[in-house]
Amino acid sequence: MRAATSVTAVVLMVAVVVVLAGTVAVFTLGSTDTISSPAPLIGQTSGELVRDTAGGGDQIVRLTHIAGDDVAVSDLDVVVDATAACGKRARIVDLPTSTLGPSTYDGDKLFDFYSPDGGAFDANTDGVWRPGETATFRIANRDCSLDSGDTITVRVVHTPSETVVIEDTLTAS
Repeated sequence: MRAATSVTAVVLMVAVVVVLAGTVAVFTLGSTDTISSPAPLIGQTSGELVRDTAGGGDQIVRLTHIAGDDVAVSDLDVVVDATAACGKRARIVDLPTSTLGPSTYDGDKLFDFYSPDGGAFDANTDGVWRPGETATFRIANRDCSLDSGDTITVRVVHTPSETVVIEDTLTAS
């Protein structure tokens, strides 16, 4: 009888170890599914904040992707912080788009239609922002009056990785 008890105990111990190892493996390997893909590398950009027309009050934001990876525009949001200038902040979402309206931004009302040159965020492009291309949007004077010397901060966020890939402080001309 003693030999049968030892064999049963060994079988039960092996079963417990296998179940524990399986449980640990599931939790360990299952957690790797939540790791997001790395953000694209945008090595260099230039930004400017210029008047739309001579004597006009609207400001055009131009962000030029100079060097780095191609980026799917649909993976980007643009956060504009104009709290120092007019106390407002907004986030452009659902890019690319052909117009900036209440359905394409979150936060305060800051934006107007695109400037005539459209840019990489425009729905009429191929949806990829490449080095050498410029993305533009307009800040409406009626929503946020920017005087010469006022600053805004523009952040481009890669949404799948939740990483800021561009951060630029721009000064109104």
